[in-house]
Amino acid sequence: MKDAEDLRRTLRRIDGRGYKAYRDIEGEYDMGWFTLRVDHVQSDPFAPPSRMRASIAIAQAGYPLELYSGRSREVAFRDFLTRCFYAASREQVGGRRRGAISIERPGQEILERSTVVFRSGMVEVRFKVALPAAGRRILGREAEKILLGDLPLVVENSLLYRNMDGEAALQHVTTSEDADHIRERLREVGLVSFVADGSVLPRRSGVDPRPMDRGRAVPFRSPPSMRVELDTPNHGTLTGMGIGEGVTLIVGGGYHGKSTLLSAIQNGVYNHIPGDGREFVVSLESAVKIRAEDGRRVEKVDISPFISELPGGVDTPTLWRPLRQGQRFC
Repeated sequence: MKDAEDLRRTLRRIDGRGYKAYRDIEGEYDMGWFTLRVDHVQSDPFAPPSRMRASIAIAQAGYPLELYSGRSREVAFRDFLTRCFYAASREQVGGRRRGAISIERPGQEILERSTVVFRSGMVEVRFKVALPAAGRRILGREAEKILLGDLPLVVENSLLYRNMDGEAALQHVTTSEDADHIRERLREVGLVSFVADGSVLPRRSGVDPRPMDRGRAVPFRSPPSMRVELDTPNHGTLTGMGIGEGVTLIVGGGYHGKSTLLSAIQNGVYNHIPGDGREFVVSLESAVKIRAEDGRRVEKVDISPFISELPGGVDTPTLWRPLRQGQRFC
């Protein structure tokens, strides 16, 4: 395996050459305390950035076992590490090199990510690097600053436990674990969704998924007739609205929160980060949203599998049978 000095010499050797000479750096490097793998080098400065990986031993990273014991916590912790790497890359790499090191930007959801993986006792982070150029000529010295200066600091500040917020990491994994636990409990008690009391459902805007400021938002409160209690491993007993199997109607006037509640329920198939406001709005992972296209309607369809026994003894199959000419149903 090559080492960091081999990488430095290669970058200096190809400095000023045509961009395709960057392919000379592909391979694996021992960077001292972590391993760098250059998997694919972009073909030109305007192509998608180069793909690279950095890996260290989990034991060397110093993670407490409680952060990744069990599948639920491991998935959440890998999500947390992705967020740490994203933040570190934004903070560490400044000036004209800002954005040179990049990783998928996480949103409000906790997802199983391929950006950070655990395997064979190692933690591996997968990221991209935009290798610098002047026109189509290699800027080897700039690339040296990125790969041998900035990158080790980003890896150190994001993957080593001593440099991260341990309490935030634990909160991240326990919140996700409790959401997974609630999702399993839904099946047992015949519910399809749960909205915890105190949840903040409104978002800042239609393009900003972060929660509305708590000083403006009205926390959710379950109607007494639908209130249930669910136990969680880490956050104790939670109360909230349980939506059972079957047909449930959400009604109300304009700006009363109908769409906001429906949006939270449909996004409940995902776990959410602490502070999102919807941490314990949980729906079965099989839940889907079906919506008619604007300006269109559904007609002449048998809805009896979904709705039956209407008030007044009206039979739903009767509603969808073709009406005789001149006959009306109101």
